[in-house]
Amino acid sequence: MNTHHRLIIGNCMSMKEISDDEINLVVTSPPYFNAPFDYEGLFKNYDQYLGVLKRVAIESFRVLQNGRIFVLNIDDMLINGEKFPIVADATRIFLDAGFRYRDRIIWKKPEGYLRISRRSGVMLQNPYPMYFYPDNLLESIIIFQKGKFDYKSIPKEIREASKINLKEFQDNKWFMTLWDMVNVLPGSPMEKGIAAFPDELAYRCIKLFSYVGETILDPFCGSGTTMKIARELKRNSVGIEIKKSLLPIIETKVGFTGQTGLLNRDDTFEHIIREDEKYACIS
Repeated sequence: MNTHHRLIIGNCMSMKEISDDEINLVVTSPPYFNAPFDYEGLFKNYDQYLGVLKRVAIESFRVLQNGRIFVLNIDDMLINGEKFPIVADATRIFLDAGFRYRDRIIWKKPEGYLRISRRSGVMLQNPYPMYFYPDNLLESIIIFQKGKFDYKSIPKEIREASKINLKEFQDNKWFMTLWDMVNVLPGSPMEKGIAAFPDELAYRCIKLFSYVGETILDPFCGSGTTMKIARELKRNSVGIEIKKSLLPIIETKVGFTGQTGLLNRDDTFEHIIREDEKYACIS
């Protein structure tokens, strides 16, 4: 089965190139709000950040087929001593857009990922009550659903081709609401300047919530992890990314720079660069 992959370079607040009900699954992770390592200075303030999420939720509801899933990897953010309740605010935004709240999974990073930071180190300097600020090794994976899924709508041969490996499911404890996954290390060659989520996150979500031959969307495409895993799992993909400079990185990561033969398939890749000012890309 050959697959097609489409990259749109532009602002994901508009998904005008995508038809209503065209998408079978959304897997995405928005930029961290004003983190110094992730699209620095992209958002003027927190209200603007939430405004972007609202537009993306509305557009995603339009392009997603009924019964299908939106997977949102997101977490609260500490900026200059102020903690922003992003998970709670994002959940309300998606509910207001028409989605149902289906579940929440916690992604636990390895304990060695963080050494004692300035935040938790306050206690070492001041071992008294009220000086406690914990380091965060967790992120949220919030699962929303558009309506209810018709399980009988999937042909038998597609169901069988998409069957979950139960040994993998049980051995890696996918059935739990706590997923232990190694994060992408800072400074990885394909992820510079991007807080990318691991391949494993996209892999689990695509396997659990889509069928072979369906189309996966990532509106905050980043380095192209979702598109890469979608292709490996014989799904089509659509990615939207605002930074034009990431185009060659995405193309390489998804395997379309002389690497198409690796999967022994005639998969195709196209990209669209928007020129309109309102939803144009950035360098």
